[in-house]
Amino acid sequence: MATIDSTSQPSSALLPPAKPGELFTLLDFLRYAVSRFVAAKLVFAHGTTDPVSEAAFLIGEALHLAPDQFDTFAHARVSTAEAEKLIDLIERRITTRKPAAYLVNKIYMRGVPFYVDERVIVPRSFIGELLSSHFGDPQLGDSAALIDNPDAVENVLDLCTGSGCLAILAALHFPNAHVDAVDLSADALQVAARNVADHDLSDRIALHQGDLFAPLRGARYDLIISNPPYVDAAGMASLPPECRAEPSMAFDGGADGIDLVRRILEAAPTYLEADGGLLCEVGRCRDAIEEAFPELPLLWLDTEDSEGEVFWIAAADL
Repeated sequence: MATIDSTSQPSSALLPPAKPGELFTLLDFLRYAVSRFVAAKLVFAHGTTDPVSEAAFLIGEALHLAPDQFDTFAHARVSTAEAEKLIDLIERRITTRKPAAYLVNKIYMRGVPFYVDERVIVPRSFIGELLSSHFGDPQLGDSAALIDNPDAVENVLDLCTGSGCLAILAALHFPNAHVDAVDLSADALQVAARNVADHDLSDRIALHQGDLFAPLRGARYDLIISNPPYVDAAGMASLPPECRAEPSMAFDGGADGIDLVRRILEAAPTYLEADGGLLCEVGRCRDAIEEAFPELPLLWLDTEDSEGEVFWIAAADL
């Protein structure tokens, strides 16, 4: 689908909402939702990047269609009850400015569905992609692999787990691994517990409430992953309404954004196996981290949608 930049559209007043019977097919509702979203100047940063993909996501979830089924049913007509539901959902996205994921209590990462609500930040980490692209099967000749054999990974730690999405993706990617997942928020861990149970991984993922490494009592890991709070003070002051609907503690990284990253880097050697490593997402804090830790040989990794927002460092280099 084509990308539409809502910031480039004219600032026109919103027209009254549509009524059931004025729109008929999924495509009708898609066009209508896009027009409403553009006029309202919504921000898209929670699993979708533009009003078209956001509208398709909302419509699909409201009608219980998988993400890859929209095109199949694009010309299908909706019932009156479905039309009422869709119009209400589109209007709530505009009037509340809540992320779409909160309105339907779902988000997808790497095609895997997760439950979300206002107790957790909406998952949108690049680490999920990197687990697939940089932790591959050596038999496939992947020279970019940071850990050669996923089957050999036995213990993984996910710090600041939130909804548990990265812990679950790690468990799925490393089939023989036990995963410890830590978060300071008891509310977030309730959501994580639901997701772990939904994916039938309660026997492989253990949830811990506490401050970073505090609840782990000297455990050691082949891999530590973390998507910690990393928004600096200036960024916190300018968060859009959609992000202000999320828990602020999931964003706030202190004055320069790297308060928690500092602590993770300083403590990680104690918790890593000798041949292990740390994979950490830091958003736009690369300059601050390189200034704070000029001696560390951090490897900055790119994804399809990011450049230099995640680093890897081997235990031997910490």
